[in-house]
Amino acid sequence: MKTKFWLPLVIILLIGVNWLASEFHTRIDFTNEKRFTLSKSTKSLLQSLDAPVDITVLLAGDIKSEFKKLSGSTKELLENFKNYAGNNIQFQFEIPAEGMNDSLKAMVFDSLVSMGLRPTNQQVQVKEGEGSTQRQIFPGAILRYGHKTVAIDLLQGQVQKNVFNSDNILDKESLNSAEALLEYKFANAIQKLTEKETPVVAYAYGNGEPPYGFLPVNDVFRTLGTNFIVDTVNIRTQSFISPEYSAVVIVKPMERFTEDDKFKLDQYVMNGGRLLFFIDALYAERDSLQNGEVTAYSRDLNLNDLLFRFGARINPDLIADKHCDAIAVEVGSVGGQSQKQLLPWPYSPLLQPGSDHAIVKNQADVLANLANSIDIVEAEGINKTVLLASSVNSTTLPTPTIIDINSLQTVDDVREYNKKNIPVAVLLEGKFQSMFANRATQEQLTNFTNDSLPFLKESIEPGKVIVVSDADIVMNQVSESIGPLPMGTNKYTKISYANKDFFLNCTEYLANKKNILEAKAKDYTLRLLDVKKTEEERSLWQVVNIVAPVLLVMLFGFIYQWWRKRKYVI
Repeated sequence: MKTKFWLPLVIILLIGVNWLASEFHTRIDFTNEKRFTLSKSTKSLLQSLDAPVDITVLLAGDIKSEFKKLSGSTKELLENFKNYAGNNIQFQFEIPAEGMNDSLKAMVFDSLVSMGLRPTNQQVQVKEGEGSTQRQIFPGAILRYGHKTVAIDLLQGQVQKNVFNSDNILDKESLNSAEALLEYKFANAIQKLTEKETPVVAYAYGNGEPPYGFLPVNDVFRTLGTNFIVDTVNIRTQSFISPEYSAVVIVKPMERFTEDDKFKLDQYVMNGGRLLFFIDALYAERDSLQNGEVTAYSRDLNLNDLLFRFGARINPDLIADKHCDAIAVEVGSVGGQSQKQLLPWPYSPLLQPGSDHAIVKNQADVLANLANSIDIVEAEGINKTVLLASSVNSTTLPTPTIIDINSLQTVDDVREYNKKNIPVAVLLEGKFQSMFANRATQEQLTNFTNDSLPFLKESIEPGKVIVVSDADIVMNQVSESIGPLPMGTNKYTKISYANKDFFLNCTEYLANKKNILEAKAKDYTLRLLDVKKTEEERSLWQVVNIVAPVLLVMLFGFIYQWWRKRKYVI
């Protein structure tokens, strides 16, 4: 009786298990860093979707192994998204412009570039024995929700080499970091598509800041305009800064701030506003190198007391770092043509994350230029977090000083770079105390209260201020042939750094009250094989992989025969 029904029961059980697996999806994440577990903010966002989000990933077909791995990780993530959003997440993988003629293909590629996706070239095998051809791929995705569309560059935030000729190469660390940022990028894009109200960010002027239309801040306005509603506010002439602004960005002021200017900034923060400073504390411009030297001396912006009250002090010094970018230096001439050579420029440090804060987690180097150090000072009730810092081989130079370009052709002793992790960007959070609590003039109070805003001695809610001691981080270089370049791109080395990613993360952290930066704070541990050990033990493991299965089969056969003999003999 038992032997008669066991097979049908097993079949019914297997069918039932398969049906349950198809209807109810779950997974157990055994990784230490919870690599495959979505953050709470992402889960909440996905579960709140009220209409389908259609996602087209442009990584399909015959692509390089590193992009194939990125494509596989993207598919796993979107399947996980679908577990929480159900049919409100639809996705597919496509080859852009597949099957189109050359003219239509060019139009599609141009539209992808205009959406912010950067192409990369790769060799593709046509047919066996017929050689290979060049193919442009776009490591990105396009998301659609109703009438809205947004594109994601899956490699944004990684150091991109040869950005002009599209021959970008991903190393293992960059690929790992790109995978770690997938959840944040897709969740952030979905949030932007579905949000009912877009935050308003103000660009401040009135103290010599670069105006709209000035080419070196082209990417500042483009980046802000793509992600927020952008307004401008004249700190000098307007009687107050509206607390309706989600954040105010101040980029490279050149003129002194008056007491009234600082009073408006102070009260904007007290009334719940959030500030993002990009400050150059020195008169020092790299363009001066055309004359063979740079003279650096203090630029008195009269902001020290306000920043001190917030919890930071920008020092009038100059950071030099062995971990740096390069510039083109004229080293002679041949046939009347000047000859240039790329030399390390220690005054353009490549800044690294100074903490594990979500703003800079998994972020690549940020290119700075003639940056100053920041001291974190005592401010009651204020939490201070270093966002960007120099490398372990850096130093500071007192000013005023003159930097001779000829010094770049000599090799510096690394022992001279005896400082490490010098702060260049800090985040200040907490209940700020007004600098004008006991010093506001009657005129300031009258003008302010006339605009129906209360004068506050303490911020009404925990506030946020970010101070960055280098405005050039967000200033883009301008190419004579191309025009304004993306933020953080060196026109000589053709390398693009993570400046835009840093700027956008800072602004989003301040402006979005319900941001999903939590998804960015994941750790992705890169578990690489020991190359030396692999080479030394290759033969051993080849033998094990060939012989072990044979031995196991023989062992199983021996045990089975022994069991049969024992059974029937008994």
